[in-house]
Amino acid sequence: MDPRAELSEFLRSRRARLRPEDTGLPVFGGRRRVPGLRREELAQLAGVSVDYYVRLEQGRLGNVSESILNAVAVALRLDDAERTHLYDLARPVRRQRPPQRQGGGREQVRPSQQWLLDALYEVPAYILGRRLDVIAWNDQASALLSVDLDALGPEERNMARLIFLDDSARDLWGNWTQKARDTLGGLRMHAGQYPDDPLMAQLVGELSLRSTEFRQWWADHDVWVKPHGTMHFHHPVVGEFSLAYEALAVPDAPEQTLVTYTAQPGSAAHTALRLLATWHADSRDPVKTPPMSDPS
Repeated sequence: MDPRAELSEFLRSRRARLRPEDTGLPVFGGRRRVPGLRREELAQLAGVSVDYYVRLEQGRLGNVSESILNAVAVALRLDDAERTHLYDLARPVRRQRPPQRQGGGREQVRPSQQWLLDALYEVPAYILGRRLDVIAWNDQASALLSVDLDALGPEERNMARLIFLDDSARDLWGNWTQKARDTLGGLRMHAGQYPDDPLMAQLVGELSLRSTEFRQWWADHDVWVKPHGTMHFHHPVVGEFSLAYEALAVPDAPEQTLVTYTAQPGSAAHTALRLLATWHADSRDPVKTPPMSDPS
């Protein structure tokens, strides 16, 4: 993926969503050839020359100052995620290229991280790596996602693939469109951080070919980072319920995120989670099933 092309398309897409009247600029008569703000209007708002902004949008500036990027971000009314994405594209940090997978290998987690996941018996939890690969998980995560993660190959255990290519996901997630767009936005954030990752380019290409929605929404250049919120589920086993999710960065592995789903104690959703844990335990080898506490 070419960072200069990504920067150019991102800035054009953000200009296109603003109108002169939204920014306080005078509106003159006549037909506008481009949607949203013109380059010269954006340059005026950011306080830079038109030539400088044109070179920035074309990716022809090698060392853009923080003050300039801040001015452009303010002029474009970027949110925090979009501002971070702009920095990643305009001032790429030289990161080590993610290694190519060999022999089915994948990103690793520490044994203690897996122990933590397994200890969260009634809490669906998993760790996402680069490209939103699911690199560690507990049994309750498989139960909640209604997919046997252990049975999938490393390349298939990817949240974007599960959301866009698994038809059952459209029934599982209460608002599939929002979940899909959020997932895509998170993937684009990763793409901006690792523009030289060939496996990321391969994943985006595959999803673009196999999913019309992904192909259309990827062109919108939306980005997303939301570390907590609420998600509604239509689960085939325990029915409808909503859970709170937390996305926590792994301190010594910034490309990895621990995701958990919980419910208020005593709520109907909490009961659904406990029923899901019991059902999943009953479906496994009882020797490996941890004892269930008294729900009363």
